[in-house]
Amino acid sequence: MKGSVLVTGGARRIGRAICDGLAARGWRVLVHSRDPRNPFAADFSEDGSVERLFAATIEAAPDLCAIVNNAAAFSTTTELPPKETAAMMRINSEVPILLIELLAEHLAVRGLSGSAVNLLDVRILGAVAGESSSVDMTPYAKSKLALARATLTLARRLAPAIRVNGVAPGPVLAPADAANSEKGGAILLSRRPSPTDVAETVAFMLEAESITGQILAVDSGQSLALGGQATIAFAG
Repeated sequence: MKGSVLVTGGARRIGRAICDGLAARGWRVLVHSRDPRNPFAADFSEDGSVERLFAATIEAAPDLCAIVNNAAAFSTTTELPPKETAAMMRINSEVPILLIELLAEHLAVRGLSGSAVNLLDVRILGAVAGESSSVDMTPYAKSKLALARATLTLARRLAPAIRVNGVAPGPVLAPADAANSEKGGAILLSRRPSPTDVAETVAFMLEAESITGQILAVDSGQSLALGGQATIAFAG
């Protein structure tokens, strides 16, 4: 067994594919969801929920060495009320950062190393690289952009103890809420990426011991079609 990994939002959709893929590769997977029947349940909109989740995780798996930050709030709305905007920033950016920092503290006590992968969005990659971007800077996009930038900062600050990378899916699945449906956008390849494609990339980034501070698009060339680049290398 490769160790224990916490996957947030792992009960369905891409998160479920990530959990299944990691389990098949020999990881012990702890699946976070909001289902109160789940021992690793947490509603990230609640104060203290992240700390409680992490405590429950390491109690069940003291060998925890990795986190996949997949849970996210999504909306295509250009403007949200301040309270909802703050909640989206918390769930999509602040919670993943805190979980990685808690993992770093946990591993430091034991003199061990680990890995974290943040799920991003291919449409914000141009903005991360400082290029002009066609993506509308919705509250959702801003929250994912903040997490992408934090991915690079954390990779530098926490090395060599924790490797921190990002995976940016393209048009994989339609939104769960039909109200957020939108056009998938142009791609260069003949097939759209699947949840399994994303899961395999997450596993690769989680296990690649010489890679940190990188963001890899799984988008069938959509980022190139948008005028960006498919792989962004930042750490140097």
